[in-house]
Amino acid sequence: MIRSWLIIFYTLGAGLWYSLQAQESLYDQATVQEIRIYFEEDDWDAILDDYYTNGEGERLTGQLSINGVELKDVGVRYKGYSSASVDRVKNPFNIDLDYVHADQEYNGYDKLKLSNVIHDPSFVREALSYEIARQYMPASQANFARVYVNDEYIGLYTNVESVDKGFLRQQFGSKYNAFIKCNPATVDLNGENSNLSNSPGTNPYDYQEFYTLKSNDSTHWEQLYHLIDTLNEYPDDIETILNVDRTLWMHALNYTLVNLDSYIGYAQNYYLYRTDDGRFQPILWDMNQSFGSYRLTDASDYWQGFSVYEAAILDPLAHYKSVSVYPRPLLRNLFENDTYRRMYLAHIRTIVQENFSDESYKAQASYLQSVIDEDVKADLNKFYDYSLFALNLDTAVTDLIDYPGIFSLMDARTAYLSTYPGIEGAPAISDVRPKEEVLDPGTDVWISATVKSASSVFLAYRFLHNGPFSYVTMLDDGTQEDAQAGDGIYGASIPSTANLIEYYVYAENDSAGRFSPERAAYEYYELNTEAEPGDLVINELMARNSFTIADESDDYDDWIELHNTRDFPLSLEGLFLSNNAEQEHLWALPNYTIPANGFVLIWADEDTAQGVLHANFKLDGGGGYIGLYSSAGEVIDSKTFDEQSITKSYGRYPSNNEWGFMWPSPNASNNESDPRLETQSLFIYPNPVSTETEAQIQFLRDTTFTIQLFTQSGQIVGEWDSEASTTYTLPVSNYQTGLYFIRAVGEEYWETQKLLIIQEP
Repeated sequence: MIRSWLIIFYTLGAGLWYSLQAQESLYDQATVQEIRIYFEEDDWDAILDDYYTNGEGERLTGQLSINGVELKDVGVRYKGYSSASVDRVKNPFNIDLDYVHADQEYNGYDKLKLSNVIHDPSFVREALSYEIARQYMPASQANFARVYVNDEYIGLYTNVESVDKGFLRQQFGSKYNAFIKCNPATVDLNGENSNLSNSPGTNPYDYQEFYTLKSNDSTHWEQLYHLIDTLNEYPDDIETILNVDRTLWMHALNYTLVNLDSYIGYAQNYYLYRTDDGRFQPILWDMNQSFGSYRLTDASDYWQGFSVYEAAILDPLAHYKSVSVYPRPLLRNLFENDTYRRMYLAHIRTIVQENFSDESYKAQASYLQSVIDEDVKADLNKFYDYSLFALNLDTAVTDLIDYPGIFSLMDARTAYLSTYPGIEGAPAISDVRPKEEVLDPGTDVWISATVKSASSVFLAYRFLHNGPFSYVTMLDDGTQEDAQAGDGIYGASIPSTANLIEYYVYAENDSAGRFSPERAAYEYYELNTEAEPGDLVINELMARNSFTIADESDDYDDWIELHNTRDFPLSLEGLFLSNNAEQEHLWALPNYTIPANGFVLIWADEDTAQGVLHANFKLDGGGGYIGLYSSAGEVIDSKTFDEQSITKSYGRYPSNNEWGFMWPSPNASNNESDPRLETQSLFIYPNPVSTETEAQIQFLRDTTFTIQLFTQSGQIVGEWDSEASTTYTLPVSNYQTGLYFIRAVGEEYWETQKLLIIQEP
């Protein structure tokens, strides 16, 4: 059964969880980082200039010190489009900490992105913008760093968290799916850039001019094209492949903060990542010219650029009300949907009210300037006079262009947006609550809310954290556990619930919409209970996995399989795994949901950086213990095991019954005893094997042996000797693709298995 242990009516999304868990020392806004780069080459600047001009992404190897911590053999290059120049001393840096040493990192981060603050006399636009954005969607952390090269102070930089695989893992729980950087190699001020239009045609590879594939699978181009095709030709189906709500938040942030160096301007400076649920997630990037620092756009009425005054009254529905000189389907096609348009304006209202109407952003901006004041003064390579630093918070200053005063611009913009049609006149939502205080998974849960001035109300819910929401209409007709018809109390039920429910309420009328919580869907209400003994079991394990199954990094690590025995989904939130009976809370399981009667593999590899399903401990092949615990330290399930096998797994057979050795069945019901366990001694993995990799051969006999590789016609094309109880590595790059046979010949036993060599796709 399930024991109810926690009911939460207001919880934050994954972004705040991440900011709390991440090491604060690298991105703590109260501390200016000290970063020192050392090169042996005296002409390091000329070398980096050449690399930047060549555009090949080459890096110069150097040594690095971050706050006194020494890092060896890092890879350094300049970055940026207009912010870098061979004529500048203060160029932006992109630094790979793991350039030579694969596991080298600083507080969990393996890349530095250092921006030179070229378009911001106030110095705080980028850090302030990301601080606001992280309240509403996954976005980078940002603070400041003093940067030295060979102990010469180059200047004060903004230190922005890289959107890379580490970011993806922390925010989305995976990192190997389609990952696209949406920036053309050269921005065309008279072109479409990364606008997601289908102008290039139906061949996915024709889009390479406008986007960069950051993942390693060429089929991800096809997934990007599928998004583009759906957005342009079948926009009614867009929610199946795009997180529409998060896209609306991105647009709302860009328009509220007048961040034109983005999709809403020349269609650039964002990422797309396809999460495990098959939907693309937009990610903001490069916010250094927000608050009107950049005022060029191909869009609508100001396609040749606009003034500081016009920036304050920039219409957030320009691509709906007016023209788009070049296609902007990610704006126009979404805004054609009445509900999406009202949701978007509701998000703008939330951003304005929570940051600008109450003027809280002013206190944050002033605080950031106080932290960096002395470092700005000491920066002899900054692009603006120190006198403009404090002045630009409130007053427009002029260099090559006019840079709006952040406060004066946003005071005017707040006044404009606060009375914008669709911002005013929204329904009121209050008293959102479940009928029962104790969640009983597998049954319906009734949710009610008091709503005024609405023509339509719906309840959004999900059982899978970070997954898509489902929707059900809420009614005020007296039949939905909503008291009496017409009393303003709306109700709806969530059917056949799991032990975790995340939900929010949305209401709209002909004028405007409103969410509850206001920051939905990034924030939501939550009901949660923990699994009890019998609901979730340790079903199978391998403590000497050498070739059975590899993780997403192609590592053959040990694993533990958990099985949900119930007919409804179960979340792992609040539970713990441990390989030490005296240490119940050794590793907290992630907020991951196992489907009804389903399975999940936990990799016991001591490498949590690889993903949320990688534990911080290993299993002992000589024998050990594994335990599953509640938040209170009570045992949900446990098993003590003896010495383990390389070829066999150890688990319940059949599932949920007696433990024993068996043929491995990861992520599936445990198999009946397989004859191979008794008869097979020769194992080859991986099989098929690519010409770009190697085959591993194990002959599980306590004898020296000879390995023979021969063709289907019987011709021996290779022969090698190997020691007992060892793994032989066979390079296959010198052989043609096709079917071969491997024979292992021992003193009193020989065995043959097939080997298929294939071409790397």
